[in-house]
Amino acid sequence: MSHEHIHIATPEQVALNYRVAGLGSRATAHILDWLLLIFISFALSLGLGLVLDRLPISDTALRYAGAVVTLILFLLVWGYFLLFEFFTAGRTPGKMLAGIRVIQDNGQSLTFLTAAVRNLVRIIDFLPFFYLLGILMIFFHPRHKRVGDLAAGTVVVYQRKPKRRQKKNRLEKEIEKRLEVNPVALELDAWTLKKIGSQEWKLIETYMKRLPALLPREQKEMTLQVAGILFPLLGMETANQRSDQVENKLFALYTLLKEDWQYEAE
Repeated sequence: MSHEHIHIATPEQVALNYRVAGLGSRATAHILDWLLLIFISFALSLGLGLVLDRLPISDTALRYAGAVVTLILFLLVWGYFLLFEFFTAGRTPGKMLAGIRVIQDNGQSLTFLTAAVRNLVRIIDFLPFFYLLGILMIFFHPRHKRVGDLAAGTVVVYQRKPKRRQKKNRLEKEIEKRLEVNPVALELDAWTLKKIGSQEWKLIETYMKRLPALLPREQKEMTLQVAGILFPLLGMETANQRSDQVENKLFALYTLLKEDWQYEAE
């Protein structure tokens, strides 16, 4: 299935762009987690078995001890996912290796309650056997959510990697200089910015790259053409404005959109 991007507006009105993790990456993380859990469970069972074997206890006590061990293993499995996802920002060891994490639908980190609900409902995702229901849900749901994600209001996304600081190119220097001299404040909320799709982004990106090489007359013509396409989508006006003012707004818009559209999750 294709890797969708989702745009999330946080309560602080910050627009975040995430790439939703699909079945392959989630399955990889799940297998890695269960391999670790099996190793821990085997080591724990072996240690408890050796201890009980050395103690002079009756068969009845041994059955009770077996029940206690089973309960401990259940709590281990449930607590493993719950505690790791709560204390490490939605990442179990398997998710860390797969480069994915769990977040709330509003973009915030998991609370203890959402982590608890998500992992308690894991029992339903397991039905009828070996996570078949969960696999089908992840495959067919548009945001690849299993039942636990729906119940808790969570989504699994690729971990955003910090970008390396690179030396600014000529275009970035020109934008910074232009906006420093003529600062432009664009009051655009996250939902308005969602009107900018991949085609519109390619348009403004191409405009920014070609602008320095154009003659002044060509710059003016291209500026008005691009603004005439983009500004109506965002509810912005170009009437009674000089071409340099429109150009500065396009510079500011490009800066606003760049972080999201240039981000690529590996």
